[in-house]
Amino acid sequence: MARVVVIAGTRSGCGKTTVAVALMAALVRRGLAVQAFKAGPDFIDPGLHQLVTGRPSHNLDGWMLGPAGVCDVFARYAAGADVAVVEGVMGLYDGFSGADEAGSTAQLAKWLHAPVLLVVDARSMARSLAAEVRGYVGFDAGLRFAGVVCNKVGTPSHAGLLAEAMTLAPGVELLGCLRREAGLELPSRHLGLVTAGDVRGMLGPDFVGRLADWFEDGVSVGRLAAVLPDAPVPSAAELLADLPGSPGPESAPESMSESASDEASAPEAVDPGPRARIGVALDEAFCFYYPENWRHLVEAGAELVFFSPLRDAELPVGASGPGPGGLGGLDGLDGLYLGGGYPELHARELAANEPMRAAVRELAASGAPIYAECGGFMYLMRSLRTGEGEEFPMCGVFGLRCAMTDRFRALGYREAVLREDGLLGPAWTVVRGHEFHYSHILEESGTEPDEGPCAEPGATAAEDGPLTDVPRAVYRVRTRSGWSDIKEGFVAGAAPTGGAAEAAPGTTPEPGAANVLGSYIHLHFGSNPEAARAFVDRCAAHREAAA
Repeated sequence: MARVVVIAGTRSGCGKTTVAVALMAALVRRGLAVQAFKAGPDFIDPGLHQLVTGRPSHNLDGWMLGPAGVCDVFARYAAGADVAVVEGVMGLYDGFSGADEAGSTAQLAKWLHAPVLLVVDARSMARSLAAEVRGYVGFDAGLRFAGVVCNKVGTPSHAGLLAEAMTLAPGVELLGCLRREAGLELPSRHLGLVTAGDVRGMLGPDFVGRLADWFEDGVSVGRLAAVLPDAPVPSAAELLADLPGSPGPESAPESMSESASDEASAPEAVDPGPRARIGVALDEAFCFYYPENWRHLVEAGAELVFFSPLRDAELPVGASGPGPGGLGGLDGLDGLYLGGGYPELHARELAANEPMRAAVRELAASGAPIYAECGGFMYLMRSLRTGEGEEFPMCGVFGLRCAMTDRFRALGYREAVLREDGLLGPAWTVVRGHEFHYSHILEESGTEPDEGPCAEPGATAAEDGPLTDVPRAVYRVRTRSGWSDIKEGFVAGAAPTGGAAEAAPGTTPEPGAANVLGSYIHLHFGSNPEAARAFVDRCAAHREAAA
């Protein structure tokens, strides 16, 4: 039995993240098991959810996963909780386009058959509240509303005016008013908020307690529980049985109108036990991962071993080691997964950890498969120039240089089609993801770095030259506007067949032979679990070849 609620806002910036996290804090304080979810592709909010609930939060993205994938993820993790809290994205009805509900919080709420708690920014508002609420509630008759919470309320008299106004919006209950309180709003960076790691100190027990107090001072948790149905969490099949709407945005190009894999929720069964050991970079610089990606890798036969490029001087040899549950024989890694994050904020420390940079480059030169996204891709480049103009050496697997800017360079959903056989599968494999970054590849990549930190003795990115000077792009990318001419999915390689025989430094590998793949796109393996299986296959093949 579990209660389910979707926290939706009237717009971005109304405070729904703070409200959602505060509700979670209040529920956890009452001893309830809270499972959090996040609508859309965002990495940051799920990290905040996990800090409060103690459980990984999972993304429910209708475009990347399709309805089957969304319903599977929700049913898989909500079933073991007392309460499932789903934080929405943007405004309630905002999604992939302005013409339909695809990708919106409203569509997600209907897929999950879950009531919506609408968060309204009520600053400088009185009777207009009724007009706004009536507009939202009446816009889509297919939605159920648990009630309304007014955020950023001033004085008690202001709260009284809002309550009086809500009498003009019959059929939806005002569940409370949350006062403006300095110091409770979460600071911002890049895509909405800072990372959970950045606010780990701030989100200590005292601050979480303040959040819970703030929520309970303005909203009756008991009344909220009373208006939420307490029922068994439906299975994915039950949720899908009477699903309204289409599986994807009708306004998108044809191949983007359905999920990349209708089988996203049901990876094929695999033989028990791991068959390849994959190192996963995880620290303050590399913290953007979809937990479902890890699950798909494990179900495909991977043993995941986490390490820190910031603090560890060498790559790990495996958490389990020889024996039951782990991989015997070779102690080293068979591949790497480098996720995104904020390497630009830790560029000096990453550059100073020369042993780790050398270890990553040596692993790439050995032919071990390496998959890197966004920040992880930047880490594999020759150098990284920060927003302050300082340039620091990175691993030098790619002969590319990147630089930060004060404006984002790309934002949106992406569908990647492999042009050739590679780490994620055969040619024409389709995987979906999302792209958002402030850095870009410098056109003069391949030349010597500017004078600065990279010119210091012993701080060159790669004394022997990069594995690939001018990497080949192997993704064909489709955006909301259609096929794009942007170059994405860069490959490098040191071995023609994934073995240990090294190719000439600086050369581009033949199609299908690359063992390193880097991209700015964060892919979700739930859109095509076969991509995860293909990567594990390559890692297992490397293990066998090196045995």
